Amino acid sequence: MAMTRSQFKKQLQLGLNTVAGLEYRPEKDPWRQYLTIETESKRAYIEDVVMSGFQAASVKAEGAAGGYVTASEIYTAKYLFETIVIQFAVTEEAEEDGLYGSIVNKLAKAAMRSMQYTKRVKCANVLNNGFSSSFLGGDGVALFSTAHLGEGQVANMLSTAADLSETSLEDMLILIDNATDYKGIPISIEAQKLIVPTALRFTGHRILNSQGRVETPNNDENAIKAMGLLPGGMVVDKQLTDTDAWFITTDCPDGLKHVMRKALKKGVEGDFETGNMRMKFRERYANGWTDYHGGYGTAGGG
Repeated sequence: MAMTRSQFKKQLQLGLNTVAGLEYRPEKDPWRQYLTIETESKRAYIEDVVMSGFQAASVKAEGAAGGYVTASEIYTAKYLFETIVIQFAVTEEAEEDGLYGSIVNKLAKAAMRSMQYTKRVKCANVLNNGFSSSFLGGDGVALFSTAHLGEGQVANMLSTAADLSETSLEDMLILIDNATDYKGIPISIEAQKLIVPTALRFTGHRILNSQGRVETPNNDENAIKAMGLLPGGMVVDKQLTDTDAWFITTDCPDGLKHVMRKALKKGVEGDFETGNMRMKFRERYANGWTDYHGGYGTAGGG
């Protein structure tokens, strides 16, 4: 249904000082700092296959045959593209009679903000839903789990949920150091960024930037800072819904992803019969994860 002059009564009259509420400083997109961005131009969905390598090599006895090892595909991660859209219409009369600039152009800015906000929420939900059994990955468990497929270290979350502190952050970094592949062989991945909700902004800053130990009388140096263990620093995401959950991303290939199918496109047209101006914003994308080694997290102790 088109918006009519009745919804913009004040803008049809002289004497207004300003029209406010639709223009704010653009928000940042924190998800760009923790999701790898890929593009796909043709398919309705994509699939990533995760393979196992080989176990440790064995000793062959003299004169005997060596044993054969096997590798296989162990699970598939599927990314199904969603179509995200917002559209509106304004009557020809409302657009003509507005005295304070184009109503359509004002609403176009609001529509753009809505599209960007929706994307920020959907991208953050990769982490928000990371502990939920309703959002399982290709290996049949949630993103953050102690029971991923594989041998050896199959956890990418603390065994006991913990609030963000120097000690719990060190425990998570040790967990990353001890990561193994799907056959139990140690892999080399490094922590990159600490991802926190707004409630943990100040705690995270103190932990990462204090010269000495945090909230202790000890004179030890801040080992996390001194060793450069989180080179990407901290990312604060307003769309994280759990106020005490926190996360670490790693440099593991094919970890947490945002896959773009169609970039944001704006369309505008006038209806011949009614004269209404119609505007539509549309894009297609999918979010998810392939290799769980790309992210580590805990739901916090609260």
